[in-house]
Amino acid sequence: MKNIKKKLQILLLLPLIVVQLKCGSSKSVTSNSGKVASWITTKDETSKLKKQDDLVFGSETNSNQTIEINPSQKFQTVEGFGFSLTGGSAQAIMKLDKAKKEALLQELFSRKENAIGLSYLRISIGASDLNEKVFSYDDMPEGQTDLMLEHFNLGPDLNDVVPVLQDILKINPKIKIMGSPWSPPVWMKDNGSSKGGSLQPKYYEVYAQYFVKYIQAMKSHGIAIDAITPQNEPLHPGNNPSLLMLAEQQADFIGNHLGPAFAKAGIKTKIIVYDHNCNKPEYPLTILRDKKANPFVVGSAFHLYEGDISALTTVHNEFPNKDLYFTEQYTGSGSSFENDLKWNVKNVVIGSMRNWSKIALSWGLANDEYYKPFTPGGCTTCKGALMIDQNQNIKREVGYYIIGHASKFVPEGSVRIGSNVSGNLHNVAFKTPQGQIVLIVQNDGASTETFNIKYNQQQTTTTLNAGAVATYVWKQN
Repeated sequence: MKNIKKKLQILLLLPLIVVQLKCGSSKSVTSNSGKVASWITTKDETSKLKKQDDLVFGSETNSNQTIEINPSQKFQTVEGFGFSLTGGSAQAIMKLDKAKKEALLQELFSRKENAIGLSYLRISIGASDLNEKVFSYDDMPEGQTDLMLEHFNLGPDLNDVVPVLQDILKINPKIKIMGSPWSPPVWMKDNGSSKGGSLQPKYYEVYAQYFVKYIQAMKSHGIAIDAITPQNEPLHPGNNPSLLMLAEQQADFIGNHLGPAFAKAGIKTKIIVYDHNCNKPEYPLTILRDKKANPFVVGSAFHLYEGDISALTTVHNEFPNKDLYFTEQYTGSGSSFENDLKWNVKNVVIGSMRNWSKIALSWGLANDEYYKPFTPGGCTTCKGALMIDQNQNIKREVGYYIIGHASKFVPEGSVRIGSNVSGNLHNVAFKTPQGQIVLIVQNDGASTETFNIKYNQQQTTTTLNAGAVATYVWKQN
């Protein structure tokens, strides 16, 4: 009788055991499904780097187009995203009262939740065309020279660029800084003007020492210059200031003067060549093929006012051991938020990264409501990422969101990983040092796109409006 009762009890319990096993199985699947956080900027500005509801990875399948992430496929290591801290940018920031300035710099350069975590800055060596006046660090009266650079000094930069950089370094001591000159001192040039002309060969050695003194002077103020380019836009002598420097001249200057001067002074600052448009990859290739210059050169820098972003890969394919850098692209006062967002994210952020660049930089960080300051003959339409007006109101322009979609989520040390481009959905993916996967997607089409994000045999489905940009973030499992 007892045995019969036990059998009945077991039979009665079996359905409950089966239900519990099923529930346990279901819970296990849920716990393995990761959440995907996302932030979106839309072309109509109704959403600007705005956090969305989380997506969830699952095992469901469908026939949607799919962006598949391949973390085993690894490319370049990222050094950073950011802007040029022009003299004008620094001036605009310096006009803010102490509390506003501190809050803004925290928003720009920290990795707090409401910040965009800029990790790379480009500055001008001497004036750029976004300074209020033209200057070098060794200006002399007409007809005089200073071969020993006894009059070298950082001049106006001590009033704005240097103090702003010092404030930034307190927030992010690891930020990388690149220096680029628009022109040497006028007395070194063959036309005696800040605009155009060429560097006279007899001053190559003196100019190399000018770079040495600059790096040492900045270091004395606690500012490490990670990299320099010998000349901003060397094939554009029509700006003010500017200089024409042909590829053969730059190769000679680096190989016989600048490189040896850095070596002798124990300077580790990287030398990066070209720093101009993607339509002339033969310029950096000429220097990299030069046996004297090549050992001193770390890589090549590009802008995209002409040419195609694939020029970076052209250079990479011939010199895979040399790095690529995307150093400048402006947004203009005559363009729309929609067009600038779409083109720049597609080309400057996604395009440069998919073509081996270690950085993506936009042009000026800040200006006033009149796009000032700029030099006589400088850019009158260059729109900063921030507009800071006379009443200390701060407007975040399109450049802020173009770069913010990357800088906020992809810190230095992240590695680009594999992802396929699906139809109109341009994208790039990274693995961060913290073990997160970051995917930036731009819908280049004319209508809303529905698509899957597939990772580690699981996927999630989402939509992205025409012209919109999204950044998706999840933990690697």
